[in-house]
Amino acid sequence: MRRRRDESTRRARGELEAEVLAVLWAADGPLAPADVQARLGGDLAYTTVVTILSRLHDKGMASREKQGRSFRYHAVDDEPGLAARRMTKVLDGEPDRHSVLARFVSTLSETDEQLPRKLLRDHES
Repeated sequence: MRRRRDESTRRARGELEAEVLAVLWAADGPLAPADVQARLGGDLAYTTVVTILSRLHDKGMASREKQGRSFRYHAVDDEPGLAARRMTKVLDGEPDRHSVLARFVSTLSETDEQLPRKLLRDHES
């Protein structure tokens, strides 16, 4: 008989997706849902793993390839790449990109401010 997690052990929002992504990042190649389930350990139902993988695919964070009657999944980007995608998505949803970027840059520390300057210089050359 399966025990349900109580409120105190319930995962934080997005934690399960992060765990599944970590498994995909660590893999040498695409994984079937059963492979992901086994690597996660614990007591996650197969259907839960399939749901999370499908959601990651729908969000563009994982791609999948058909193999037989099921899919095999792999992460589209590494962790920094996914963070950059999220940042771009936020910017795309703002009507005044200039103001958002200006405000963002104004909150950077002096050290963090130097990195985008260097990256932009390197990109220009």
